[in-house]
Amino acid sequence: MKKSLFFIFICLSFLSVQFTFAQAKKKPAQTPKTIVIENADYSDVDQVNAPDALLLTGNVKINHDGVVLTCNKAYFFQKENYLKAFGNVQLVQGDTLFLNSKYAEYSGNAKKAFATGDAVLTSPDATLRTDTINFDRNVQEAFYNTKGTIVNKDNTLVSKSGRYYAEQKKFQFLTEVVITNPKYVIKSNHLDYYSNSGHTYLLGPSTITSKENYIYTEKGFYDTKKNLAHFLRKSYIKYDDRLIEGDSLFYNRNTEFASATRNVKITDSINKGIVKGHYAELYKLKDSMFVTKRAVAINLVENDSVYIHGQKLMVTGKEGERILRAYKNVRFFKIDMSGKCDSIHSDSKIALTKLIGNPIIWNGENQITGDVMHLIGDNNTRKLDSLKVLNNTFLISRDTLGTGFNQVKGLNLFGKFKDGKLHYVDIIKNTEVIYYSRNDQNELVGIDKSVSSKINLILENNKIETLTLFNNVDGDMFPEDELPENARKLRGMVWRGNERIKSKDDIFTAEENEMNEKLIQQGKEEEEKGKNVPMKVRKETLDYDKKKPAVKPAITPKQK
Repeated sequence: MKKSLFFIFICLSFLSVQFTFAQAKKKPAQTPKTIVIENADYSDVDQVNAPDALLLTGNVKINHDGVVLTCNKAYFFQKENYLKAFGNVQLVQGDTLFLNSKYAEYSGNAKKAFATGDAVLTSPDATLRTDTINFDRNVQEAFYNTKGTIVNKDNTLVSKSGRYYAEQKKFQFLTEVVITNPKYVIKSNHLDYYSNSGHTYLLGPSTITSKENYIYTEKGFYDTKKNLAHFLRKSYIKYDDRLIEGDSLFYNRNTEFASATRNVKITDSINKGIVKGHYAELYKLKDSMFVTKRAVAINLVENDSVYIHGQKLMVTGKEGERILRAYKNVRFFKIDMSGKCDSIHSDSKIALTKLIGNPIIWNGENQITGDVMHLIGDNNTRKLDSLKVLNNTFLISRDTLGTGFNQVKGLNLFGKFKDGKLHYVDIIKNTEVIYYSRNDQNELVGIDKSVSSKINLILENNKIETLTLFNNVDGDMFPEDELPENARKLRGMVWRGNERIKSKDDIFTAEENEMNEKLIQQGKEEEEKGKNVPMKVRKETLDYDKKKPAVKPAITPKQK
């Protein structure tokens, strides 16, 4: 029995020690500091108008935990540690925050203030003017639900409601905010603005309008002092004649430079052209752009789209004088024509497109090669006018029914287009031909093998309709069994039908298509997660995912 009592005594002692220790760990609740009256010309008690309150009038000055409040008249409720202030009210916190109004209430216990009547909140970086302002000293936040105007050195902001975080020097707006700058106007329904740095975060459908352009974004950052910006999520920049879209847009207003990353699309409304890729740089002042990563230029010619692809695309020059350059493994496609070369130089002013470095064209079923190729257009009709091929010209097509090839060889080729199709062709100097001649029943009449000074071809629907030899013609028509296989090819003839580009998708390599699928999938996943982050973050951009402080409830002002 003694042992049991001793064991119980030990347990109770241990619990008592634990309870005492736990109590010691708790911090004692801080007693609210009392509002101190430092000055008043006159004091009295008015039990009729303000029961249990001390009436202070004339040069009233009170102090509470580092905050000084001055006014013309005040009611001080000592039991509640509460103050109502009238006339030229000013609440001062250190040298960083000044709150002026016609009327105010202040709770010493809650450390919260309510100011109304031409309320003005002033900090070193900005001034807020509105009808009513609530200020919570505990979290150093002020908010208003009446139309307010914030002015600082560079910008004027107007909104229906907002919140000010004093420690961060940050304004947060959630309703119809407008920033007016001498160079632009920003409109949004969710905007965070840091008055000391001028940094602006756009977190909902927002627009930036200026003389130079119009910008739309649903998530973005704008440095109003340095005029640098980064936009994400459904963003675009619209100039007079160009629309720039991409998953991530960087913009420098000072230099009128913009870059776009992933799913880039640049639309030229005047020239009816589109450039796509996964990275682009645009220099507005120089009227130029650079596009890479599965880059393709799409232009409207004769109610048909021409697709031009290269590892790199450059567009320079003003409207009517623009030059398109495509580099490395260039491929192009339109319904009746496609081709390949090392690079392309296309000048809109003279409507001349040069295919440079191992050029090859497929016009319908016809394969055309040569050292130099020029496509000439008509600026008035916006149609292809003519084709020029210089040095080592070859035109080859398969015989429609057999296994042989129709071949025309010469020094130079000059062709004319009709309704967008190659129709009239002259091949001159040292021309040679092998042609499978067929009658109206498509029966093979013979194989024509000849040389001459010039050959003329008339094509209908991209097929040779007639072939005519001129000057110094020498050759013969051979029955099929009398012309050996090894004699049915001209020297230098190479058929490259397996390389032919048959659709707009064929202009891209397998590696480029694989990269494209990965980037598109990456974009979808990020959009679903709500991130939509840029593929390449620049030094000028900041963190878009900073946590926003929770919104604190305001105190309810007492009845005046």
